[in-house]
Amino acid sequence: MSIQTASVTEKIESMGESLRPYVDSPEKQRQLHKRTMIIVIVSQIFGGAGLAAGITVGALLAQDMLGTDSYAGVPTALFTLGSAAAALIVGRLSQRLGRRAGLAAGFLTGGLGAAGVVLAAVLHNIALLFLSLLVYGAGTATNLQARYAGTDLALPTRRAQAISTAMVFTTFGAVAGPNLVNMTGRIATSLGAPALSGPFMLAAIAYIVAGLVLLIFLRPDPLIVAKAITEVQIAKDIQNNAQPSHTLEASVNKRGIIVGASVMVLTQVVMIGIMTMTPVHMKHHGHGLGEVGIVIGIHVAAMYLPSLLTGVLVDKYGRLPMSYASGITLLLAGLLAAFAPGDSMVLLIHALALLGLGWNFGLISGTAAIVDATPPQIRAKTQGTVDVLIALAGASGGALSGMVVAQSSYSTLSLAGGFLSLLLIPVVLWSWRKE
Repeated sequence: MSIQTASVTEKIESMGESLRPYVDSPEKQRQLHKRTMIIVIVSQIFGGAGLAAGITVGALLAQDMLGTDSYAGVPTALFTLGSAAAALIVGRLSQRLGRRAGLAAGFLTGGLGAAGVVLAAVLHNIALLFLSLLVYGAGTATNLQARYAGTDLALPTRRAQAISTAMVFTTFGAVAGPNLVNMTGRIATSLGAPALSGPFMLAAIAYIVAGLVLLIFLRPDPLIVAKAITEVQIAKDIQNNAQPSHTLEASVNKRGIIVGASVMVLTQVVMIGIMTMTPVHMKHHGHGLGEVGIVIGIHVAAMYLPSLLTGVLVDKYGRLPMSYASGITLLLAGLLAAFAPGDSMVLLIHALALLGLGWNFGLISGTAAIVDATPPQIRAKTQGTVDVLIALAGASGGALSGMVVAQSSYSTLSLAGGFLSLLLIPVVLWSWRKE
C-alpha cells in the first residue's frame, strides 16, 4: 500500500464509528439528509411560534410600558441586535462542534430570554425588559440559522429546496403564534401578568422545546459528516495526483458571498422597518389586538409558506433572477402600505403579505448563494457572520422605524422602504457583469 493510499485509509479510520458509514455511501448520506430534514422541521415548527411573539406584541409591550410611540421600535431593535450577537456565537459554535450544539444552545437561550420578558412585564421593569429582549434575540437568530442545517448534505441542484423545506414548516408555529394573542393574553391575565406578556410565555416554552428536539435527536451531525466527506475527497484527490477540487481556495466564492449577503441585508432592513410599525399604525386607527394578530399572521405566512415554490424557482431559474423578484415585490409592498387607508384591513393585509413574500424571495435566493459559495470547512462560521449583518440590518430598521413614524408618518416609512429595496437591482447587475 502506498503512502498516499494509506493517508486516505487513515483519514477514514481516524473518524468516529458514527461517521465512517456515511463517508463512502451516497445512500447513507441521503438517508441522513432525510432524517436531518425531519428533525429540523419539527424544531422549526416550535421555533416559529417562539419568534412570532416579538414581532406581534413586542412594539405594543414597549409602548405600554414606556408610554410613548417614539421608542416603539426599540424592542425589535433589541432582539434583532441580540440575534446579531447570537448569530455569530451560534455560527462559530456550529463550525466547531456541529449544528446540534450550536442550534440547541441558541434556542434554549432564546427561551430564557422570553421568560425574562414575562418577568419584566410583571415587575414593570424597563431595564430587565431590554436585557431580556436582547437574550430573546438568540431564538430569532437560531430559527433563521436552522435553515442552513438542511443544506449540509443536500445536492447542489436542490439546496434552495432544502432551505425552503426547513423554512416552510416555520409557518405553522409562526402563523399560530399571532393568532393566539388573545388566548395567551387571557392565560397571562389569569396568572396575574399583563396580557401582552402572554405571547412571550408561549415563546419561552416553544424555544425550549425546539432546543431539546435538536439536542436529543440531531445525531450524527450533518455538518460534521459533510466536513468528513470533504476531507476524504481532498485526500483522494491527492492520492490520485490530482489538483484538489475541495480546498478552501478552490471552493470559496467571495463574490457569491457578497451578493448573497447584500440581498439578505437589504430585504431584512425593508421588511423589519415596515413590519415593526404596522401594529402601532393599526392601533392608532382603532384596530384591536385580534386584528393585529390576523395581519401579522398573514404577513408571517407570506414570509414562510411560499418557500417550497420559491425553492424550486431559485434552483430552476437561478439565485440572481429571484433577487430581482424580491426587490420588485418589496417595492410594491411599500407603495401599497404607504397609500392604503389606515382603517382598511384588506389593503394592509395585502401590503404585509407582499412584504413577507419579497423577504422570502430574497432570503432563499441569498441563502442559496451563500451555501454555493462556501465549503463545509468554513460554511457555518461564514453563515453566522452573514447572519450578524442581517440581524444588525434588522436592528437598524427596527430602531429607525419608530423615529421615522414619530417624526413623519407610517406612509413615509413605507415609501422609503419600498424604494430602498430597488438597490437589489444594481447588486445583481454588478454580479452578472463580473461573471
